[in-house]
Amino acid sequence: MVAVSVLSHTGVVRRRNEDSAAAGPWTLCATSADSPQTFYFPLGDTPVPVVVADGLGGHPGGDLASALVVSQLAHIGTELKDETAIEEALLDCDAAVREAGAADPALTGMGTTVAGLVLTADAVLVFNVGDSRGYELTATGPRQLTVDDSPPLEPGQRTTHLITSILGGTVEHHALDAHLRRLPLRPGARYLLCTDGLSDPVPPEEWPDLLAEAEDDDQHAVVELWRAAIRAGGPDNITLALVHVLED
Repeated sequence: MVAVSVLSHTGVVRRRNEDSAAAGPWTLCATSADSPQTFYFPLGDTPVPVVVADGLGGHPGGDLASALVVSQLAHIGTELKDETAIEEALLDCDAAVREAGAADPALTGMGTTVAGLVLTADAVLVFNVGDSRGYELTATGPRQLTVDDSPPLEPGQRTTHLITSILGGTVEHHALDAHLRRLPLRPGARYLLCTDGLSDPVPPEEWPDLLAEAEDDDQHAVVELWRAAIRAGGPDNITLALVHVLED
């Protein structure tokens, strides 16, 4: 069994939420809540996808792009059995975002990042395009599993807002280099997916103290991380999904 606690919030500065999320077949698009929803899924022959996506801020249709991608991945989630299936699904999502942007001049250039996990009976498949992230929450602190598609940081620089790869963004076809990796499924393991509305204002080295206050309460952990992002100014939309592989 796996528990997934998801929260998506507009933040303090932005007027609308351009983030989206999915857990199994369920999606959260253009929502803003200050308490998480928790979903439970059995682990067996049917893969369980968990996804967050961050529509490009300042671009038209960012909310539509992120919603389109998480909805499409949630719809075909039971087919995402291996790395090849995930890579093909991301290519289809990229094409769908580009086609939607080409069909409406008001949406030209819309795009989105994506990060996700697919849990199977014996493995965790991790993927991302862009700078939304996935972490394993270990006893020694968060371990980043995804690869940021952004330029290397300068000395002393904590974050960069340049993204070198997204889904969509152009009308023309372009090569998509998705990052994928496979991990063994471990009972008790916890993973966190998030958009940069969390990881930019609240760096991961600050998370262990926040998570310690929540102990083993996943919903409390999600709320503590969200509150920290709000206290840090909430400069962007904040979306996170805590995935817990339950012992029983």
